[in-house]
Amino acid sequence: MTHISVTVDGTAYEDDVEPRLLLVHYLRDRLGLTGTPIGCDTSNCGACTVELDGASVKSCTVLAVQADGCEVTTVQGLARDGEWTPLQRAFHERHALQCGYCTPGMIMAARDLLRENPRPSSDEVRKALEGNLCRCTGYQNIVRAVLAVAEETSASERQSAQGQSAQEVTA
Repeated sequence: MTHISVTVDGTAYEDDVEPRLLLVHYLRDRLGLTGTPIGCDTSNCGACTVELDGASVKSCTVLAVQADGCEVTTVQGLARDGEWTPLQRAFHERHALQCGYCTPGMIMAARDLLRENPRPSSDEVRKALEGNLCRCTGYQNIVRAVLAVAEETSASERQSAQGQSAQEVTA
């Protein structure tokens, strides 16, 4: 057994784990965070994508011991006080899910994309989500949801900048 300290969705955990235990199994079986699904166990589908120290990773390819000292964010850790993030809301409002199995991984991968590229094109969204498979939606609504969040963010940034300019003029 190996002792690990890891923060998951803002909560610190200390555990003794088998060195070969996958992060996805640690999250689901030890912590009860079943929002991270096990899709393929081969890293092909991306359903198990989480953030590890801010970068998206497929948790079926990471050992729990590799997360020692790290911060993990799952899809369950995104909402605050019952309020969905804009990305979660966009997936819901734009019907970017059907069975929902791939949705946690898609949302986590999309968060990573939008953090690195806040104004992606449709092609850039598709490229960023290549490692996440969906067998239900045909991806169109997923791409629309991600682009809607990018546009929403750009619009609010423009409004904020315009408000700031108006304040500078009146000062």
